Amino acid sequence: MTVKTLYRVKFFDTDTMGVVHHSNYIRWFETGRVEFLRQLDITLTELMNDGILFPIVEVGAKFHAPAKFDDELEIVTTAEALTRAKMKFSYVIRRCGEEKILVEGTSMNVFTFGGKICRLPEKFFSRLERGLD
Repeated sequence: MTVKTLYRVKFFDTDTMGVVHHSNYIRWFETGRVEFLRQLDITLTELMNDGILFPIVEVGAKFHAPAKFDDELEIVTTAEALTRAKMKFSYVIRRCGEEKILVEGTSMNVFTFGGKICRLPEKFFSRLERGLD
């Protein structure tokens, strides 16, 4: 499953060179990941209410071209791998209507309970499985 999320670049997203600061792309990966989960009827609040946290243990990005103020971006989020203990996502960010990739990246999240890695309960795992292509 691939989820597309739109985001318009705000002025505060840019740096003194007039381009989006690199750290914002990691935040937009999160935006895409949260929307991906939402499309599977899972919210972070629901996970947290059951005592499950979903921290990132690895993240990476490759920057191809800069985004600028007021660009409308498309964040494409795809689930690459899932086990009961972790999930890997990939991301592609483009300007809407363009094929050129601005940034691509990945993140690995683990499921934790009480500060320790845990096996995700079936009620969440079965929903997440639907998100794998």
